Amino acid sequence: MTTRYDIDHLVEAQFEPGSRGRVLKNLLGIRGKRQMDALEAVRLEAATDWAIRHVAADQRFTATDICLWHKQWLGELYPWAGEYRQLNISKGSFVFAMAAQVPRLMRELERDVLARYTPCAFGNPDEVLEALAITHCELVLIHPFREGNGRVSRLLSTLMALQAGLPLLNFSGIRGKQRAAYFAAVQAGMRRNYTPMVEIFRRVVAASD
Repeated sequence: MTTRYDIDHLVEAQFEPGSRGRVLKNLLGIRGKRQMDALEAVRLEAATDWAIRHVAADQRFTATDICLWHKQWLGELYPWAGEYRQLNISKGSFVFAMAAQVPRLMRELERDVLARYTPCAFGNPDEVLEALAITHCELVLIHPFREGNGRVSRLLSTLMALQAGLPLLNFSGIRGKQRAAYFAAVQAGMRRNYTPMVEIFRRVVAASD
């Protein structure tokens, strides 16, 4: 008998048979992690191009927009693309928002953060960096989807940066020690301390010129 506490029946909890627990169950039956990583990267590039063409400079983003971008990116790969996760997830010892709280938290993100910081048309560069940092931290901390939260958060940041007249953001420098600094900045956001993430975005913007 299945109860609401069981997760094995959830598609998003399942891995593709034969993938040794490395690839989530997907619509294409892909079992190789490298193959899936490469396909996700190609699809993300296409979804980014699509979003850039469909986003207006004066658009105020919503939670629905974020779900749409996620589905546009991963809809051909996973049946749960664009839908809020039903699983609790963590990274190492760090636990993201409980799945049951995601719908409420996304409504609050839309009301308190997206409505304030988008469209991202601030004249002061420091205000733009603050808008990028706060919005990025809050979305990553909610982690609304089963997979791809960091990348869809970077997509949101990219679209906000374009609204502010900045070039396409280059996140390739976030690796090695910078990656550790990035995760520390996300965790600092839990305490409403966004200064570390502002500095992360300052370097990202500088690398994007």
